[in-house]
Amino acid sequence: MEQVKGRGAQSGDVSTRFGLATREADGDWRDVVETLDGPTPKLRTEVTIEHPRSILSFNQSPDIGFDRSVNAYRGCEHGCIYCFARPTHAFLDLSPGLDFESKLFAKPDAAKLLAETLAKPGYQPRPIAMGTNTDPYQPIEGRYRITRAMLEVCLDARHPVTITTKSDRVLADLDILEEMARKDLIAVAISVTSLDPALSRLVEPRAPSPTKRLAALGTLTQAGVPTHCSIAPVIPAITDDAMEGIVARAAELGVTSAGWIPLRLPHEVAPLFREWLETHFPDRKDKVMGIVRSIRNGRDNDPDFFSRLKPQGVWADLFRARFRVACRRAGIGDGKAKFALDCAQFRVPTTGGQLRLL
Repeated sequence: MEQVKGRGAQSGDVSTRFGLATREADGDWRDVVETLDGPTPKLRTEVTIEHPRSILSFNQSPDIGFDRSVNAYRGCEHGCIYCFARPTHAFLDLSPGLDFESKLFAKPDAAKLLAETLAKPGYQPRPIAMGTNTDPYQPIEGRYRITRAMLEVCLDARHPVTITTKSDRVLADLDILEEMARKDLIAVAISVTSLDPALSRLVEPRAPSPTKRLAALGTLTQAGVPTHCSIAPVIPAITDDAMEGIVARAAELGVTSAGWIPLRLPHEVAPLFREWLETHFPDRKDKVMGIVRSIRNGRDNDPDFFSRLKPQGVWADLFRARFRVACRRAGIGDGKAKFALDCAQFRVPTTGGQLRLL
């Protein structure tokens, strides 16, 4: 199969979980098109405007540290091959592969909907998680600024927020983040999976380089914004050798909290990841998947609560011990980030007009 350059997924097959018709490129037709019109044009990113009726999602998962989240976009151009959110595109009759990273959806009404939700009678504030199913600072945020608009709403309402991202574009909102930090309303986690830019381009083809992400961690820390370095995910025999180096570098930048998350391969992510291994690391694909299955009770993925985030077995114990030692040497806290965000300041946000921001 010809390599799809500049993207994480190597195919655009539609999920069969929901009985959708499969797609298959007609080789004869492609040959004719290339003969008449030249090579197939490069895959371009498309953005569709979406107008949802609600924006705040609630969950009751017992092993996740937040109960509500908001996503400004669907899909993510970063194209991380391991992204556990890829299967969400299957609900749109789109491919969790190439469609997930090239057919994006933007929600320009998100800030307005969020303000209306927070203003509802009886609303009880708890930290809102941004960056759960899509990166809030993927490239199109530079054009739409939906994440910034939602942060403005949260600052106006004095509502706490946590952000998870793989992008230094978060610094574009440093003015808001600093103000929220002074009020104990914000915590930012930046994910760094490797220190090798060439490897990162294969694993996370359109995400900023590891150097930029680490620099962003340092800038946020110096600005007084609570930060957490997330080594997520750790891919056995591919990125796990960078664990100690990432922890050491984060500590040098003043970051005081770090954590790691093992690779997860739910639903359509498993075959996409296998396809990616076959393309980029055919010599070690069996080793990688062998380790993955060893920490997931013999399966590609463990979907069960609690155990899905706590791998078992010799390899899992080794990663856990290595991370613990690395944190001890660097003088950095290991485990999940624990930041004291303040919900007591909450006030009903202004709606339908100018935000207070005072």
